[in-house]
Amino acid sequence: MSNTENPIAIVASEAPPRARPSIYPEPFASRMKGREKRTLGDLFALSNFGVNLTNLAPGACSSLRHAHTKQDEFVYILSGHPVLITDAGETSLAPGMCAGFKAGTGTAHHLVNRSDTDVVYLEVGDRSAGDSANYPDDDLQAVLGMEGKWQFLHKDGTVY
Repeated sequence: MSNTENPIAIVASEAPPRARPSIYPEPFASRMKGREKRTLGDLFALSNFGVNLTNLAPGACSSLRHAHTKQDEFVYILSGHPVLITDAGETSLAPGMCAGFKAGTGTAHHLVNRSDTDVVYLEVGDRSAGDSANYPDDDLQAVLGMEGKWQFLHKDGTVY
């Protein structure tokens, strides 16, 4: 995609939602019901990092709880009150708060919306080659392939 095909600026909330709600295999993809991502970084053809405007309906979660080996992640809460769940426990977040997750620490994390209103946040992550993710609560691991696509495996290494 050339620069002439990418917008110069947009209203983030008007960007189209990601066509496929989740890249997880079943039975995990259906657990992402109520999560909607607008892949802002992709709209601008960013290749070094991704940016998503994400909406979590009441009861939804950001992802399965996970930890990356090479990808740093960052979230900034725009509206709503999610709960950040990490290996250290639970932390209530509010608009204006942010959290960062350094790659390689093994600290798994995700956001859960336990409130009765939507949560909206920005998530930023790099696109480091050779990344993998561990999901400590589920029989799942992920490996980022050379073509930039995630491959999902059982913890014993068999493919989903």
